[in-house]
Amino acid sequence: MSWTDERVEILKKMWGEGQSASQIAKELGGVTRNAVIGKVHRLGLSNRAGSGGGKAAAKKEAPKVEAKAKAPPRAKPADAKPKEPASEAKTIIPMRKAIIPAGQPLPPQPSANEISPEALAKVNEIEKKSKKISLMELTERTCKWPVGDPATEDFWFCGLPVQAGKPYCEAHVGVAFQPMSSRRDRRR
Repeated sequence: MSWTDERVEILKKMWGEGQSASQIAKELGGVTRNAVIGKVHRLGLSNRAGSGGGKAAAKKEAPKVEAKAKAPPRAKPADAKPKEPASEAKTIIPMRKAIIPAGQPLPPQPSANEISPEALAKVNEIEKKSKKISLMELTERTCKWPVGDPATEDFWFCGLPVQAGKPYCEAHVGVAFQPMSSRRDRRR
């Protein structure tokens, strides 16, 4: 289907009369509602907010809108109550955690002293016995607990056998996975 001059004129006429894109598509035949909408946009026809007339009419309407925006507000009597339109519902915006911009200090984080001393002692012992493997040596059966700073050459992974169903060895599971009640208590 091609847009002939005759079909374009029918489209312009019906659009100017306020017909819907679906109605125009039915009348023209062989074209979809979306095709009609696309052609309307390409032709620059108005969105029917005014009297129609394409881009020229839209340009003429723009200064009127700006003039209204620049008009000074009317003075209200002292005893007048602010009115809200009945159809306008108040929007409730859900609270979100604040995003901390780069370079700003982070809020207090859980520290190592919140982990039981027994678990820390166990981790220190295990890290002395660990295999100290690289990223490329990790498997599904090796503990993936990172140790050190990844930016240095002293960085390594534990490498000991993992606890069933966990990514870490028994000692590192004790540090990584804390009971729910202790985490809940920390938030208070």
